[in-house]
Amino acid sequence: MIEIKGIKKSFGSLEVLKGIDLTINKGEIVSIVGPSGAGKTTLLQIIGTLDRPDSGSVCVDGIDTSKLSTKKLSDFRNQHIGFVFQFHQLLPEFTALENIMIPAYIAGTSQKAARKRAEELLQFMGLADRASHKPNELSGGEKQRVAVARALVNNPAVILADEPSGSLDSKNKEELHQLFFDLREKYGQTFVIVTHDEGLASITDRTIKMRDGMLESPAVESSPLDDTLELSALGSTGEGNDVTDVLHTSDKQDKTLETETETGVGA
Repeated sequence: MIEIKGIKKSFGSLEVLKGIDLTINKGEIVSIVGPSGAGKTTLLQIIGTLDRPDSGSVCVDGIDTSKLSTKKLSDFRNQHIGFVFQFHQLLPEFTALENIMIPAYIAGTSQKAARKRAEELLQFMGLADRASHKPNELSGGEKQRVAVARALVNNPAVILADEPSGSLDSKNKEELHQLFFDLREKYGQTFVIVTHDEGLASITDRTIKMRDGMLESPAVESSPLDDTLELSALGSTGEGNDVTDVLHTSDKQDKTLETETETGVGA
C-alpha cells in the first residue's frame, strides 16, 4: 500500500534521512518511534508529500508521488492522505461540522455529500451533538476527534499522525488511541503514527524504531495482519508545515467557504 525506497533528505550539510526503506500494508497501524532529531517527522512529511526527498521514491496505492507535478501533488494529498497533528489545527471561525467539510469542498464534493459524510463521522466519534460548536466551545479531546474526522472525510488511503495524543490528558489519550483501532475495524483504515508515547507504540501492529536518520529495526517485511483485520478491511466501504498546505488551500476553497458561511452551513 505504501512503498518507500531509498529515501534520503538533507538540510544544508545536515543529513536527516540516510536511505529509508519501508513497506506499510493496507489496514496496518504502524508507530514510528525514536529520540528527538531521529528524522521521524521529516519521514512522515515526505510520506505525506509535504516535502520531497533528495533521492528515493514513495509510492502510495501504486502511485509514485515523485512523478507528480506540484498541482497534481496537492490534489493527490487532498484526496489520498489525511493528517492529524499534536494540536488540532481547527479553523476557529468555523463549526466542528464545517471544519470537517472543508477538505471535501476542496476535493469538489457537493455540499450535500460533504455534509452527509461529516455528519456520519461526527456520529461515529460520539460528537453529533457538538456539530454546531466552534473549537473554543469544545474540550481538548473533542477538538482532536474533530481533527481525526476532518482527516477521514475524503476516505484517504492513509492517515498520518504526528504526536496525535501529545497534548491530551490520560483519559482523552486512551480514548483517542482506541479510536484509531475502532476506525481500522470499521473502515479498514491505515495509520502511520509518529509518537513518543510508549503505551501507544506498544499496542500498534508494528513499531518502527529510528535513530540518526536510519531505521534500527527491520521494516520492509511486516508481520501479517490477523484474520479479523483482513475481513474488516475487505468489508469496508470505503511539526512543520502550515495547516493550509495540508488542506490544499486555494481560491476555490475561499469562495466555497464564503458562500457556505453566507448560507449558514452547519448552523
